[in-house]
Amino acid sequence: MDNNEILARIQTIFGYDIDKLIAIFALAEHEVTAEQLDAWFSNEYEEDSNYVHLEDTEFSIFLNGLITEKRGKKDGPLPKPEDYLTNNIILKKLRIALDLKTEDILEILELAEMPISKYELSAFFRREDHKNYRNCKNNIFRAFLDGVQKKFAPDSNIAST
Repeated sequence: MDNNEILARIQTIFGYDIDKLIAIFALAEHEVTAEQLDAWFSNEYEEDSNYVHLEDTEFSIFLNGLITEKRGKKDGPLPKPEDYLTNNIILKKLRIALDLKTEDILEILELAEMPISKYELSAFFRREDHKNYRNCKNNIFRAFLDGVQKKFAPDSNIAST
C-alpha cells in the first residue's frame, strides 16, 4: 500500500475533513495546505490528475501528529520523522495512536478475517536486526485497516482494498 492510500483510509475511517488533517499535521509542527492534501488524495491514474506522491517523511509527520491528536502531547521534543517507512513502522505508529494492546490488534485482525497468532504479531514489532523480526506484508496491513474500519467506523462505506 502506498502512503496516499493509507492516509485516505485513515481520513475516511475517522471522518476527518481537510481542516482536521491540516490540524493534525500542525500538531507535529508541519504546515500543509488544502491544495497539498487535494493532490495527495487525487487519483494518480486519471489523465488530468494533479496527483502528488505522499513521501515517507511527510506521512511519518502525519502519523506523529495523529499520535499527539489521539494520545495528547508528550513532554520533550517532538519525535523525529522517519525518512523511510515500512508497514511495520506504520502499524507501530497506528498501534500507539489508537492505544492498542496486542489483544486489540488480534481482535481487529479477526474482524477482518485475517487471524494471526500472538507470536506472529509480536514479530512485526521487533527490531529489524532481531532474529524473529518479520515484515508485515501488504495483505496483513490491509486486513488491519479493514479491521480498524469495522471496529471504529462500522457504518462507513469504505471499499476494502
